Amino acid sequence: MQAERVLKAGQRSLAVLGLVSLSLLGGLPFAIATAPLRLEISLSRRQLTLYQGQTPLRRYPVAVGRPGWETPIGQFQVRQMIRDPAWKNPFTGAVIAGGHPRNPLGRRWIGFWSDGTNWVGLHGTPHPESIGRAVSHGCVRMYNRDIEELFEKVHLGVPVIVVR
Repeated sequence: MQAERVLKAGQRSLAVLGLVSLSLLGGLPFAIATAPLRLEISLSRRQLTLYQGQTPLRRYPVAVGRPGWETPIGQFQVRQMIRDPAWKNPFTGAVIAGGHPRNPLGRRWIGFWSDGTNWVGLHGTPHPESIGRAVSHGCVRMYNRDIEELFEKVHLGVPVIVVR
């Protein structure tokens, strides 16, 4: 009886080792751990969702572009990631240094759209009361703690899908 339990325990260990080996060779048992990340921004819900494969990992409230400065709709990808980004006023050319309390970009920038001159991206804000509204010049504003958390999870090339 005792020898039978040892044999079964050993068989189970070999089965687990086989599943781990299959996952390392591209098998399915642990596919969710390696599924790609993507960001989906819902303009109508004013919400950004971080997905891994088809699984939503985290939802964040956001502010989006106001009328006349709408956030672009479509499929993009993360093209820039900057800590403490400087901000250049598009009307006056004045620059506010990264890390300055009045910097409208907050402490992180994740750029995903450009026309070659102008950029749209995800960033923090010194105006947390704006979250949940359509108030920006096209960018997606987030609470500073949220953009800092998201910045650590994503990387260049992550898809960004913006829907109505």
